[in-house]
Amino acid sequence: MFTPDDILYEDNHLLIVNKHAGDLVQPDPEGNSALENEIKSYIKQRDHKPGAVFLGVVHRIDRPVSGAVLFAKTSKALARLNEMIRNRQIDKRYWAIIERIPSQPEGELTHYILRNPKTNRSYAHDTPVRDSKEAKLRYRILCSGERYHLAEIELLTGRHHQIRAQLAKIGCPIKGDLKYGAKRSNPDGGISLHSRQLSFIHPVSKDPLCITAPVPGGDKLWAYFETEVC
Repeated sequence: MFTPDDILYEDNHLLIVNKHAGDLVQPDPEGNSALENEIKSYIKQRDHKPGAVFLGVVHRIDRPVSGAVLFAKTSKALARLNEMIRNRQIDKRYWAIIERIPSQPEGELTHYILRNPKTNRSYAHDTPVRDSKEAKLRYRILCSGERYHLAEIELLTGRHHQIRAQLAKIGCPIKGDLKYGAKRSNPDGGISLHSRQLSFIHPVSKDPLCITAPVPGGDKLWAYFETEVC
């Protein structure tokens, strides 16, 4: 789970953490340990806080996904960041290792996402269906290896399993994502989708921030792609 080395950025109002694949952002109904609780406990001990620690979850990423997650340490920051999320003022870039290259090396995808809560799976449709929500993203292929390709994804909407469902819809499933058509699982049980970068204007200081999350350590394929791009 969380360690202090996972902190990418922190000030009086914000905390950005590099989440490990397999970690929950928030507790689930079964009461499993989550990043939110781990961070609260760490701050309480580190800062010798006598009372409860405030920590607001600004956005979530799926349990098998790694990368940057943004938290608010004050109610003022949380309210402003929530408004920024609604107004799409936080730029979120993901890296995805995919099994097949799209027909176009870059482009924009628009689908209509329908979630099945019983199976915790989303389906991307080309045209609207009842209860579906429009989903948009931009992608571009950054580089390719012998068997896999690295895509950068810019989220334009925030739907349930959006990246996973949309890439699967065009025949480009994410490595390790068995739920959405990958050929085999990853050894750690995660999927090769990483919240790479968050860019936004600080809600209090108004300074521009651009925070990049290193790819998962110990993974030779991730290391190869990061070296190729950077």
